[in-house]
Amino acid sequence: MIHPTAIVDESASVAPDCEVGPYSIIGANVELGSGTIIGPHVVVKGPTRIGKNNRIFQFASIGEDPQDLKYAGEHTELEMGDNNIVREYATINRGTIGGGALTKIGSHNLFMAYIHVAHDCQIGDHTVFANGASLAGHVEVGHHAILAGFACVHQFCTVGEHAFVGLNSVANRDVPPFMMVVGNYAEARGINKNGLRRRDFSEDTISALHRAYIALVRQRGDRTQAMSSLEPLAIEFPDVKRFMDFIAASERGIVR
Repeated sequence: MIHPTAIVDESASVAPDCEVGPYSIIGANVELGSGTIIGPHVVVKGPTRIGKNNRIFQFASIGEDPQDLKYAGEHTELEMGDNNIVREYATINRGTIGGGALTKIGSHNLFMAYIHVAHDCQIGDHTVFANGASLAGHVEVGHHAILAGFACVHQFCTVGEHAFVGLNSVANRDVPPFMMVVGNYAEARGINKNGLRRRDFSEDTISALHRAYIALVRQRGDRTQAMSSLEPLAIEFPDVKRFMDFIAASERGIVR
């Protein structure tokens, strides 16, 4: 299952049913879980832990040193869950000491060609990064979020669950969950209604989120008063509460 031209470090832990393609390099302190397939010409550098049933296509670079001038060879890690797909020329870097020393990726994510995940990013489950999408350092991305082609997210920003960042957009502030943002710099375009319908959100929930969006994002009145007026809606709809809590906790400010 390991091609004769592949180089696998003696300290690497490779499950017996893994596949490692021609000319790939599996470095020191790399762990590959059961069923993971590494294509040809892939570099995986440790310390990196990759879970089960992942597929990494040719020319990807996984777990390389962070692109940070402050990095001086410290012990930092990359952790990836299960059932992820990483396509051609993707780059995913390990963490830095200043960011907690860990870049962490969940499960069931699709990373298309030429994406970049920088140091210390935290990515949930079931996300989609279309071709060329990029995260700067210390970015958090929630479950089911989608970054369209060549979308970029500024360092220390958070993209909430079920959010959508549009084609060629640059998010330099936090993107609340369930929202759609588009533009350079990104601007709010409403609730991600089509995405939520595809994930079987009820029309009542979508309508409630839209009401919260109008009150907290589109209108420029007193936010404390708006939050108070939405409390009955938040009790009825937990997703509205998550939307409100995200906005209240944002330190960078939100895309509007």
